[in-house]
Amino acid sequence: MFLLLLISLVVSGCGSNSKGRDKPADELVLAVGAEPEGGFDPTTGWGRYGSPLFQSTLYRRDAQMKIENDLAASGYEVSADGTVWTVKLRKDAKFSDGKPVTAADVKFTFETAAKSGSIIDLTNMKSVEAEGDYTVRFTLKEAQSTFVTLLITTGIVPKHAYGKDYAEHPIGSGPYKLVQWNKGQQVIVEANPDYYGKKPYFRKLTFLFLSEDAAFAAAKANKVDVSYIPAAFSKQKVDGMRIEAVHTVDNRGIVFPYVKSGGKTKDGYPIGNDVTADPAIRKAINTAIDRKALVQGVLEGYGTPAYTVNDGLPWYNPSAATPDADPAGAKKQLTDAGWKDTTGSGVLEKNGLKAQFTLVYPSGDVTRQSLALAVADMIKPIGIRIDVQGKSWDDIEKTMHANAVMMGWGSHDPLEMYNLYSSKYRGVEYYNSGFYSNPAVDEWMNKALRATREEDALEFWKKAQWDGTTGVSAKGDAPWAWLVNIDHLYLVKDKLDIGKQFIHPHGHGWPVTDNIDEWMWK
Repeated sequence: MFLLLLISLVVSGCGSNSKGRDKPADELVLAVGAEPEGGFDPTTGWGRYGSPLFQSTLYRRDAQMKIENDLAASGYEVSADGTVWTVKLRKDAKFSDGKPVTAADVKFTFETAAKSGSIIDLTNMKSVEAEGDYTVRFTLKEAQSTFVTLLITTGIVPKHAYGKDYAEHPIGSGPYKLVQWNKGQQVIVEANPDYYGKKPYFRKLTFLFLSEDAAFAAAKANKVDVSYIPAAFSKQKVDGMRIEAVHTVDNRGIVFPYVKSGGKTKDGYPIGNDVTADPAIRKAINTAIDRKALVQGVLEGYGTPAYTVNDGLPWYNPSAATPDADPAGAKKQLTDAGWKDTTGSGVLEKNGLKAQFTLVYPSGDVTRQSLALAVADMIKPIGIRIDVQGKSWDDIEKTMHANAVMMGWGSHDPLEMYNLYSSKYRGVEYYNSGFYSNPAVDEWMNKALRATREEDALEFWKKAQWDGTTGVSAKGDAPWAWLVNIDHLYLVKDKLDIGKQFIHPHGHGWPVTDNIDEWMWK
Protein backbone atom coordinates (compact mmCIF):
# COMPACT_ATOMS: atom_id res chain seq x y z
CA MET A 1 0.00 0.00 0.00
CA PHE A 2 2.83 2.37 0.90
CA LEU A 3 4.49 1.61 -2.46
CA LEU A 4 1.39 2.60 -4.44
CA LEU A 5 0.98 5.74 -2.34
CA LEU A 6 4.58 6.72 -3.07
CA ILE A 7 4.08 6.16 -6.80
CA SER A 8 0.89 8.21 -6.71
CA LEU A 9 2.71 11.10 -5.07
CA VAL A 10 5.38 11.07 -7.78
CA VAL A 11 3.00 10.68 -10.71
CA SER A 12 0.26 13.21 -11.19
CA GLY A 13 -2.21 11.07 -13.10
CA CYS A 14 -1.87 8.61 -15.97
CA GLY A 15 -2.65 9.10 -19.73
CA SER A 16 -5.90 10.03 -21.40
CA ASN A 17 -6.65 7.24 -23.87
CA SER A 18 -7.36 4.42 -21.45
CA LYS A 19 -9.34 3.84 -18.33
CA GLY A 20 -8.09 5.88 -15.40
CA ARG A 21 -5.92 8.29 -17.40
CA ASP A 22 -6.38 11.99 -16.77
CA LYS A 23 -3.28 13.57 -18.35
CA PRO A 24 -3.10 14.85 -21.94
CA ALA A 25 -2.61 12.37 -24.78
CA ASP A 26 0.74 13.95 -25.66
CA GLU A 27 2.30 13.03 -22.29
CA LEU A 28 3.80 9.73 -21.17
CA VAL A 29 5.02 8.31 -17.86
CA LEU A 30 7.85 5.80 -18.17
CA ALA A 31 9.72 3.49 -15.80
CA VAL A 32 12.35 2.17 -18.20
CA GLY A 33 15.66 2.25 -16.36
CA ALA A 34 17.76 3.42 -13.48
CA GLU A 35 18.67 6.99 -12.66
CA PRO A 36 22.03 7.87 -14.28
CA GLU A 37 24.47 8.12 -11.37
CA GLY A 38 26.67 10.60 -13.19
CA GLY A 39 23.84 12.68 -14.61
CA PHE A 40 23.34 13.59 -18.25
CA ASP A 41 26.79 14.54 -19.50
CA PRO A 42 27.81 12.74 -22.73
CA THR A 43 31.48 13.62 -22.19
CA THR A 44 31.52 11.23 -19.23
CA GLY A 45 29.41 8.45 -20.74
CA TRP A 46 25.71 9.44 -20.77
CA GLY A 47 24.05 8.03 -23.88
CA ARG A 48 26.69 5.38 -24.55
CA TYR A 49 24.10 2.58 -24.35
CA GLY A 50 21.23 4.41 -26.05
CA SER A 51 20.13 7.80 -27.29
CA PRO A 52 21.40 10.70 -25.14
CA LEU A 53 17.89 12.15 -25.61
CA PHE A 54 18.88 15.73 -24.71
CA GLN A 55 21.87 15.85 -27.04
CA SER A 56 22.39 14.97 -30.70
CA THR A 57 25.18 12.81 -32.05
CA LEU A 58 27.03 13.19 -35.33
CA TYR A 59 25.66 9.88 -36.62
CA ARG A 60 23.17 7.28 -35.39
CA ARG A 61 22.11 3.71 -36.18
CA ASP A 62 18.70 2.89 -37.58
CA ALA A 63 16.58 -0.16 -36.70
CA GLN A 64 18.68 -2.29 -39.07
CA MET A 65 21.89 -1.06 -37.37
CA LYS A 66 22.91 0.90 -40.46
CA ILE A 67 24.66 4.22 -39.95
CA GLU A 68 22.72 7.34 -40.86
CA ASN A 69 23.34 11.08 -40.50
CA ASP A 70 22.23 13.02 -37.42
CA LEU A 71 24.12 16.27 -36.85
CA ALA A 72 26.30 15.33 -39.80
CA ALA A 73 25.14 16.58 -43.19
CA SER A 74 26.79 13.72 -45.06
CA GLY A 75 28.83 10.59 -44.55
CA TYR A 76 32.24 10.86 -42.91
CA GLU A 77 35.36 10.97 -45.07
CA VAL A 78 38.45 8.97 -44.09
CA SER A 79 41.96 9.55 -45.43
CA ALA A 80 43.79 6.79 -47.28
CA ASP A 81 45.86 5.89 -44.21
CA GLY A 82 42.78 5.89 -41.95
CA THR A 83 44.05 8.56 -39.56
CA VAL A 84 42.08 11.64 -40.64
CA TRP A 85 38.29 11.69 -40.36
CA THR A 86 36.34 14.64 -41.75
CA VAL A 87 32.71 15.37 -40.84
CA LYS A 88 30.57 18.13 -42.32
CA LEU A 89 27.73 19.42 -40.13
CA ARG A 90 24.18 20.39 -41.01
CA LYS A 91 23.56 24.14 -40.71
CA ASP A 92 20.07 24.15 -39.21
CA ALA A 93 20.79 22.55 -35.82
CA LYS A 94 20.28 24.61 -32.66
CA PHE A 95 20.73 23.95 -28.98
CA SER A 96 17.66 24.19 -26.77
CA ASP A 97 18.76 27.70 -25.74
CA GLY A 98 18.52 28.83 -29.38
CA LYS A 99 22.26 29.01 -30.11
CA PRO A 100 23.51 27.24 -33.29
CA VAL A 101 25.46 23.99 -33.17
CA THR A 102 28.86 24.54 -34.75
CA ALA A 103 32.14 22.75 -35.33
CA ALA A 104 33.53 24.53 -32.26
CA ASP A 105 31.00 22.69 -30.11
CA VAL A 106 31.99 19.34 -31.60
CA LYS A 107 35.67 20.12 -31.03
CA PHE A 108 34.95 21.16 -27.44
CA THR A 109 32.87 18.03 -26.77
CA PHE A 110 35.53 15.56 -27.91
CA GLU A 111 38.37 17.43 -26.23
CA THR A 112 36.40 17.53 -22.97
CA ALA A 113 35.57 13.83 -23.25
CA ALA A 114 39.22 13.00 -23.91
CA LYS A 115 40.25 14.82 -20.71
CA SER A 116 37.48 13.35 -18.55
CA GLY A 117 39.20 10.02 -17.91
CA SER A 118 35.79 8.36 -18.20
CA ILE A 119 34.63 5.21 -19.97
CA ILE A 120 34.86 7.05 -23.32
CA ASP A 121 38.17 5.91 -24.80
CA LEU A 122 39.67 8.68 -26.93
CA THR A 123 43.31 7.81 -26.23
CA ASN A 124 43.88 7.25 -29.96
CA MET A 125 42.63 10.73 -30.89
CA LYS A 126 45.61 12.96 -31.57
CA SER A 127 43.61 16.14 -32.21
CA VAL A 128 40.25 17.54 -33.31
CA GLU A 129 39.98 20.79 -35.24
CA ALA A 130 37.14 23.04 -36.38
CA GLU A 131 37.56 24.21 -39.96
CA GLY A 132 35.07 27.03 -40.25
CA ASP A 133 31.70 26.70 -38.56
CA TYR A 134 30.54 23.45 -40.12
CA THR A 135 33.52 21.16 -40.77
CA VAL A 136 35.30 19.05 -38.15
CA ARG A 137 38.55 17.20 -38.71
CA PHE A 138 39.65 14.41 -36.35
CA THR A 139 43.26 13.21 -36.51
CA LEU A 140 44.08 9.85 -34.96
CA LYS A 141 47.43 8.53 -33.83
CA GLU A 142 46.83 5.41 -35.90
CA ALA A 143 43.97 4.07 -38.01
CA GLN A 144 40.94 2.92 -35.99
CA SER A 145 37.84 1.70 -37.80
CA THR A 146 35.85 1.64 -34.54
CA PHE A 147 36.24 5.41 -34.17
CA VAL A 148 32.90 5.69 -35.96
CA THR A 149 31.21 4.29 -32.84
CA LEU A 150 32.38 7.33 -30.89
CA LEU A 151 30.80 9.56 -33.55
CA ILE A 152 27.57 7.58 -33.11
CA THR A 153 27.39 7.51 -29.30
CA THR A 154 28.91 10.81 -28.13
CA GLY A 155 26.31 13.53 -27.68
CA ILE A 156 27.44 17.05 -28.55
CA VAL A 157 27.45 19.62 -25.74
CA PRO A 158 27.48 23.43 -26.12
CA LYS A 159 30.82 25.10 -25.52
CA HIS A 160 29.10 28.30 -24.40
CA ALA A 161 26.88 26.60 -21.80
CA TYR A 162 29.08 23.84 -20.39
CA GLY A 163 30.11 24.05 -16.75
CA LYS A 164 30.68 21.98 -13.65
CA ASP A 165 26.92 21.50 -13.14
CA TYR A 166 26.18 20.55 -16.75
CA ALA A 167 25.37 16.92 -15.88
CA GLU A 168 22.46 18.14 -13.76
CA HIS A 169 21.33 20.89 -16.14
CA PRO A 170 22.04 19.62 -19.66
CA ILE A 171 21.54 21.75 -22.74
CA GLY A 172 21.61 20.03 -26.09
CA SER A 173 20.20 19.83 -29.59
CA GLY A 174 18.30 16.56 -29.14
CA PRO A 175 14.53 15.98 -29.42
CA TYR A 176 13.89 16.73 -25.73
CA LYS A 177 15.10 19.13 -23.06
CA LEU A 178 15.25 18.55 -19.32
CA VAL A 179 12.90 20.71 -17.26
CA GLN A 180 12.93 19.05 -13.83
CA TRP A 181 14.99 16.47 -11.96
CA ASN A 182 13.89 15.28 -8.55
CA LYS A 183 16.84 13.11 -7.62
CA GLY A 184 15.97 9.60 -6.60
CA GLN A 185 12.44 10.01 -7.94
CA GLN A 186 11.92 11.31 -11.45
CA VAL A 187 13.04 13.36 -14.43
CA ILE A 188 10.59 15.43 -16.47
CA VAL A 189 11.44 16.38 -20.04
CA GLU A 190 9.65 18.36 -22.72
CA ALA A 191 9.97 18.41 -26.51
CA ASN A 192 12.66 20.75 -27.79
CA PRO A 193 10.86 23.25 -30.10
CA ASP A 194 14.14 23.99 -31.90
CA TYR A 195 14.85 20.36 -32.75
CA TYR A 196 15.86 20.06 -36.42
CA GLY A 197 14.72 16.45 -36.84
CA LYS A 198 11.34 14.75 -36.86
CA LYS A 199 9.14 16.37 -34.23
CA PRO A 200 8.21 13.86 -31.51
CA TYR A 201 4.52 13.08 -31.03
CA PHE A 202 4.81 13.36 -27.25
CA ARG A 203 5.31 16.81 -25.77
CA LYS A 204 6.18 15.68 -22.26
CA LEU A 205 7.82 12.58 -20.78
CA THR A 206 8.17 11.73 -17.10
CA PHE A 207 10.80 9.12 -16.23
CA LEU A 208 10.30 7.41 -12.87
CA PHE A 209 13.23 5.78 -11.09
CA LEU A 210 11.65 2.69 -9.59
CA SER A 211 12.84 -0.75 -8.53
CA GLU A 212 11.63 -3.67 -10.63
CA ASP A 213 8.95 -4.48 -8.06
CA ALA A 214 7.80 -0.86 -7.87
CA ALA A 215 7.76 -0.47 -11.65
CA PHE A 216 5.58 -3.55 -11.98
CA ALA A 217 3.26 -2.31 -9.23
CA ALA A 218 2.99 1.05 -11.02
CA ALA A 219 2.00 -0.73 -14.24
CA LYS A 220 -0.68 -2.78 -12.46
CA ALA A 221 -1.99 0.41 -10.84
CA ASN A 222 -2.24 2.10 -14.27
CA LYS A 223 0.31 4.73 -13.23
CA VAL A 224 2.79 4.28 -16.08
CA ASP A 225 2.57 3.90 -19.85
CA VAL A 226 5.77 1.88 -20.27
CA SER A 227 7.53 -0.20 -17.63
CA TYR A 228 10.71 -2.30 -17.82
CA ILE A 229 10.19 -5.70 -16.17
CA PRO A 230 12.29 -8.83 -15.52
CA ALA A 231 11.35 -12.15 -17.11
CA ALA A 232 10.11 -13.40 -13.73
CA PHE A 233 7.12 -11.01 -13.99
CA SER A 234 6.29 -11.83 -17.61
CA LYS A 235 3.57 -14.41 -16.87
CA GLN A 236 1.48 -11.98 -14.84
CA LYS A 237 -1.06 -10.25 -17.06
CA VAL A 238 -1.61 -6.53 -16.62
CA ASP A 239 -4.92 -5.15 -17.88
CA GLY A 240 -4.59 -2.68 -20.71
CA MET A 241 -0.90 -3.47 -21.33
CA ARG A 242 1.07 -5.85 -23.55
CA ILE A 243 4.59 -7.18 -23.33
CA GLU A 244 7.09 -5.92 -25.90
CA ALA A 245 10.14 -8.20 -26.04
CA VAL A 246 13.15 -6.51 -27.64
CA HIS A 247 16.05 -8.65 -28.85
CA THR A 248 19.44 -7.68 -27.49
CA VAL A 249 23.14 -8.40 -27.32
CA ASP A 250 22.75 -8.07 -23.55
CA ASN A 251 24.42 -11.43 -23.15
CA ARG A 252 25.47 -13.80 -20.39
CA GLY A 253 28.28 -16.27 -20.70
CA ILE A 254 31.03 -18.14 -18.89
CA VAL A 255 34.60 -16.92 -19.26
CA PHE A 256 37.13 -19.69 -18.61
CA PRO A 257 40.66 -19.37 -17.26
CA TYR A 258 42.53 -20.13 -20.47
CA VAL A 259 46.02 -20.81 -19.14
CA LYS A 260 47.37 -23.35 -16.66
CA SER A 261 47.70 -22.46 -12.99
CA GLY A 262 50.85 -21.11 -11.36
CA GLY A 263 50.84 -17.44 -12.36
CA LYS A 264 50.13 -14.41 -10.19
CA THR A 265 48.87 -10.91 -10.98
CA LYS A 266 50.82 -7.86 -9.82
CA ASP A 267 48.46 -7.81 -6.83
CA GLY A 268 49.24 -11.42 -6.01
CA TYR A 269 45.97 -12.92 -7.24
CA PRO A 270 46.17 -16.41 -8.81
CA ILE A 271 46.10 -16.89 -12.59
CA GLY A 272 45.07 -20.03 -14.44
CA ASN A 273 43.22 -23.29 -13.97
CA ASP A 274 44.58 -26.66 -15.09
CA VAL A 275 41.11 -28.06 -15.90
CA THR A 276 39.71 -25.21 -18.02
CA ALA A 277 43.10 -24.74 -19.69
CA ASP A 278 42.35 -27.98 -21.59
CA PRO A 279 40.55 -27.02 -24.82
CA ALA A 280 38.60 -30.31 -24.76
CA ILE A 281 36.92 -29.25 -21.50
CA ARG A 282 35.92 -25.86 -22.89
CA LYS A 283 34.71 -27.30 -26.20
CA ALA A 284 32.78 -30.12 -24.55
CA ILE A 285 30.95 -27.68 -22.29
CA ASN A 286 30.04 -25.54 -25.29
CA THR A 287 28.80 -28.65 -27.12
CA ALA A 288 26.74 -30.06 -24.25
CA ILE A 289 24.93 -26.86 -23.23
CA ASP A 290 21.29 -26.67 -24.31
CA ARG A 291 20.99 -22.93 -24.91
CA LYS A 292 17.38 -23.13 -26.03
CA ALA A 293 16.47 -24.84 -22.77
CA LEU A 294 18.20 -22.02 -20.86
CA VAL A 295 16.11 -19.46 -22.73
CA GLN A 296 12.90 -21.33 -21.94
CA GLY A 297 13.70 -22.38 -18.38
CA VAL A 298 15.59 -19.39 -16.99
CA LEU A 299 14.34 -16.53 -19.17
CA GLU A 300 10.72 -17.72 -19.53
CA GLY A 301 11.27 -17.82 -23.29
CA TYR A 302 12.32 -14.16 -23.51
CA GLY A 303 15.77 -14.37 -25.01
CA THR A 304 17.86 -16.04 -27.68
CA PRO A 305 20.73 -18.52 -27.60
CA ALA A 306 24.12 -16.76 -27.59
CA TYR A 307 27.17 -17.93 -29.52
CA THR A 308 29.36 -14.82 -29.54
CA VAL A 309 29.52 -11.47 -27.78
CA ASN A 310 27.94 -9.82 -30.84
CA ASP A 311 25.16 -12.03 -32.20
CA GLY A 312 23.08 -10.36 -34.90
CA LEU A 313 25.26 -7.26 -35.24
CA PRO A 314 26.89 -6.29 -38.55
CA TRP A 315 30.22 -7.85 -37.49
CA TYR A 316 28.70 -11.19 -36.35
CA ASN A 317 29.91 -14.32 -38.11
CA PRO A 318 27.01 -16.85 -38.28
CA SER A 319 29.43 -19.65 -39.13
CA ALA A 320 30.88 -19.28 -35.61
CA ALA A 321 27.78 -20.90 -34.07
CA THR A 322 28.02 -24.51 -32.92
CA PRO A 323 25.30 -27.18 -32.57
CA ASP A 324 23.51 -27.08 -29.22
CA ALA A 325 22.79 -29.89 -26.75
CA ASP A 326 24.94 -32.73 -28.08
CA PRO A 327 26.03 -34.63 -24.94
CA ALA A 328 27.20 -37.60 -27.00
CA GLY A 329 29.41 -35.37 -29.09
CA ALA A 330 30.74 -33.70 -25.94
CA LYS A 331 31.60 -37.07 -24.39
CA LYS A 332 33.50 -38.06 -27.53
CA GLN A 333 35.49 -34.81 -27.42
CA LEU A 334 36.52 -35.60 -23.85
CA THR A 335 37.31 -39.26 -24.53
CA ASP A 336 39.42 -38.36 -27.56
CA ALA A 337 41.37 -35.94 -25.37
CA GLY A 338 42.14 -38.63 -22.78
CA TRP A 339 39.54 -37.84 -20.11
CA LYS A 340 38.20 -41.03 -18.47
CA ASP A 341 36.10 -42.05 -15.47
CA THR A 342 38.60 -44.33 -13.80
CA THR A 343 36.90 -44.51 -10.39
CA GLY A 344 33.23 -44.80 -11.33
CA SER A 345 32.47 -41.54 -9.53
CA GLY A 346 30.96 -39.94 -12.59
CA VAL A 347 33.74 -37.34 -12.69
CA LEU A 348 36.32 -37.74 -15.44
CA GLU A 349 40.06 -37.69 -14.78
CA LYS A 350 43.18 -37.16 -16.84
CA ASN A 351 46.71 -37.67 -15.52
CA GLY A 352 45.39 -37.59 -11.96
CA LEU A 353 43.46 -34.34 -12.53
CA LYS A 354 39.70 -34.35 -11.95
CA ALA A 355 37.39 -32.58 -14.39
CA GLN A 356 36.09 -30.26 -11.71
CA PHE A 357 36.22 -26.47 -11.30
CA THR A 358 34.42 -23.54 -9.67
CA LEU A 359 32.00 -21.21 -11.47
CA VAL A 360 31.31 -17.94 -9.63
CA TYR A 361 28.53 -15.44 -10.20
CA PRO A 362 27.75 -12.07 -8.55
CA SER A 363 25.60 -12.84 -5.52
CA GLY A 364 22.21 -11.16 -5.69
CA ASP A 365 21.94 -11.63 -9.46
CA VAL A 366 19.17 -14.21 -9.67
CA THR A 367 19.42 -14.67 -13.44
CA ARG A 368 23.15 -15.38 -13.39
CA GLN A 369 22.69 -17.73 -10.45
CA SER A 370 19.96 -19.64 -12.27
CA LEU A 371 22.04 -19.88 -15.44
CA ALA A 372 25.07 -21.12 -13.50
CA LEU A 373 23.09 -23.82 -11.69
CA ALA A 374 21.34 -24.92 -14.89
CA VAL A 375 24.64 -25.21 -16.77
CA ALA A 376 26.17 -27.24 -13.92
CA ASP A 377 23.24 -29.66 -14.17
CA MET A 378 23.56 -29.92 -17.95
CA ILE A 379 27.30 -30.61 -17.78
CA LYS A 380 27.27 -33.16 -14.98
CA PRO A 381 26.16 -36.11 -17.20
CA ILE A 382 29.21 -35.72 -19.47
CA GLY A 383 31.55 -36.16 -16.52
CA ILE A 384 32.44 -32.58 -15.60
CA ARG A 385 31.54 -31.24 -12.15
CA ILE A 386 31.01 -27.51 -11.77
CA ASP A 387 30.85 -26.06 -8.25
CA VAL A 388 28.66 -22.96 -8.33
CA GLN A 389 29.38 -20.14 -5.86
CA GLY A 390 27.91 -16.66 -5.42
CA LYS A 391 30.39 -13.95 -4.42
CA SER A 392 30.60 -10.18 -4.19
CA TRP A 393 32.32 -8.39 -7.07
CA ASP A 394 35.17 -7.52 -4.69
CA ASP A 395 35.75 -11.22 -4.04
CA ILE A 396 35.28 -12.12 -7.70
CA GLU A 397 38.04 -9.68 -8.68
CA LYS A 398 40.50 -11.61 -6.52
CA THR A 399 39.74 -15.03 -8.06
CA MET A 400 38.37 -14.35 -11.55
CA HIS A 401 41.65 -15.24 -13.29
CA ALA A 402 41.66 -18.73 -11.69
CA ASN A 403 37.92 -19.51 -11.62
CA ALA A 404 35.28 -19.50 -14.35
CA VAL A 405 32.96 -16.47 -14.03
CA MET A 406 29.40 -15.83 -15.19
CA MET A 407 29.80 -12.50 -16.97
CA GLY A 408 27.52 -10.17 -18.91
CA TRP A 409 28.45 -7.88 -21.83
CA GLY A 410 26.85 -6.48 -24.97
CA SER A 411 27.71 -3.37 -26.97
CA HIS A 412 27.14 -1.79 -30.36
CA ASP A 413 30.90 -1.32 -30.59
CA PRO A 414 33.10 -4.10 -32.04
CA LEU A 415 35.88 -2.72 -29.85
CA GLU A 416 34.27 -4.68 -27.02
CA MET A 417 35.23 -7.87 -28.85
CA TYR A 418 38.80 -6.61 -29.03
CA ASN A 419 38.84 -5.83 -25.32
CA LEU A 420 37.57 -9.31 -24.40
CA TYR A 421 39.92 -11.33 -26.61
CA SER A 422 43.04 -9.29 -27.32
CA SER A 423 46.34 -10.42 -25.82
CA LYS A 424 46.84 -6.75 -24.96
CA TYR A 425 43.93 -6.88 -22.48
CA ARG A 426 44.89 -10.03 -20.57
CA GLY A 427 44.08 -9.35 -16.93
CA VAL A 428 43.01 -5.75 -17.57
CA GLU A 429 40.00 -4.93 -15.38
CA TYR A 430 37.13 -7.30 -16.22
CA TYR A 431 37.97 -7.67 -19.90
CA ASN A 432 40.21 -10.64 -20.79
CA SER A 433 40.08 -12.12 -17.30
CA GLY A 434 40.89 -15.64 -18.55
CA PHE A 435 44.22 -14.49 -20.07
CA TYR A 436 43.24 -15.70 -23.53
CA SER A 437 45.75 -15.23 -26.34
CA ASN A 438 45.93 -16.28 -29.98
CA PRO A 439 48.33 -14.53 -32.41
CA ALA A 440 46.08 -15.28 -35.39
CA VAL A 441 43.07 -13.72 -33.65
CA ASP A 442 45.17 -10.72 -32.63
CA GLU A 443 46.18 -10.27 -36.26
CA TRP A 444 42.59 -10.39 -37.55
CA MET A 445 41.41 -7.90 -34.93
CA ASN A 446 44.33 -5.56 -35.55
CA LYS A 447 43.51 -5.64 -39.26
CA ALA A 448 39.91 -4.81 -38.38
CA LEU A 449 40.99 -1.84 -36.28
CA ARG A 450 43.36 -0.51 -38.95
CA ALA A 451 40.95 -0.98 -41.87
CA THR A 452 40.04 2.22 -43.68
CA ARG A 453 36.76 0.87 -45.08
CA GLU A 454 33.93 -0.29 -42.84
CA GLU A 455 33.12 -3.29 -45.05
CA ASP A 456 36.72 -4.53 -44.75
CA ALA A 457 36.68 -4.07 -40.97
CA LEU A 458 33.48 -6.10 -40.67
CA GLU A 459 35.02 -9.04 -42.55
CA PHE A 460 38.13 -9.01 -40.36
CA TRP A 461 36.02 -9.01 -37.18
CA LYS A 462 34.13 -12.00 -38.55
CA LYS A 463 37.35 -13.89 -39.29
CA ALA A 464 38.55 -13.28 -35.75
CA GLN A 465 35.51 -15.27 -34.61
CA TRP A 466 36.17 -18.13 -37.04
CA ASP A 467 38.38 -18.07 -40.11
CA GLY A 468 37.92 -21.73 -41.01
CA THR A 469 40.87 -22.81 -38.88
CA THR A 470 40.83 -20.88 -35.64
CA GLY A 471 39.05 -18.07 -33.82
CA VAL A 472 37.48 -16.96 -30.56
CA SER A 473 34.26 -18.92 -31.07
CA ALA A 474 33.47 -22.38 -29.71
CA LYS A 475 34.57 -23.76 -33.08
CA GLY A 476 37.99 -22.32 -32.38
CA ASP A 477 39.62 -21.82 -28.99
CA ALA A 478 36.37 -21.60 -26.98
CA PRO A 479 37.71 -19.24 -24.28
CA TRP A 480 34.04 -18.52 -23.44
CA ALA A 481 30.80 -20.46 -23.34
CA TRP A 482 28.26 -17.87 -24.40
CA LEU A 483 24.80 -18.85 -23.17
CA VAL A 484 21.92 -16.42 -23.82
CA ASN A 485 21.02 -12.95 -25.00
CA ILE A 486 18.42 -11.57 -22.60
CA ASP A 487 15.38 -9.92 -24.18
CA HIS A 488 14.55 -6.53 -22.70
CA LEU A 489 10.92 -6.72 -21.62
CA TYR A 490 8.57 -3.77 -21.42
CA LEU A 491 4.96 -3.55 -20.40
CA VAL A 492 3.44 -1.09 -22.89
CA LYS A 493 -0.04 0.43 -23.02
CA ASP A 494 -2.07 -1.45 -25.61
CA LYS A 495 -2.53 1.48 -28.00
CA LEU A 496 0.98 2.89 -27.65
CA ASP A 497 3.26 2.23 -30.64
CA ILE A 498 6.97 2.34 -29.69
CA GLY A 499 8.17 1.85 -33.26
CA LYS A 500 10.72 -0.65 -34.54
CA GLN A 501 13.43 -1.13 -31.93
CA PHE A 502 17.03 -1.89 -32.86
CA ILE A 503 18.98 -4.67 -31.14
CA HIS A 504 19.49 -3.34 -27.63
CA PRO A 505 22.94 -3.27 -26.03
CA HIS A 506 23.72 -4.22 -22.42
CA GLY A 507 21.07 -2.94 -20.03
CA HIS A 508 22.46 0.45 -19.07
CA GLY A 509 20.89 3.76 -20.05
CA TRP A 510 17.46 3.94 -21.66
CA PRO A 511 17.98 2.25 -25.07
CA VAL A 512 14.23 1.86 -25.65
CA THR A 513 14.00 5.64 -26.17
CA ASP A 514 16.52 5.67 -29.01
CA ASN A 515 13.68 5.95 -31.52
CA ILE A 516 11.45 8.17 -29.34
CA ASP A 517 10.53 10.29 -32.37
CA GLU A 518 8.62 7.27 -33.77
CA TRP A 519 6.43 6.72 -30.71
CA MET A 520 2.72 7.55 -30.99
CA TRP A 521 -0.77 6.43 -30.05
CA LYS A 522 -2.23 4.09 -32.63
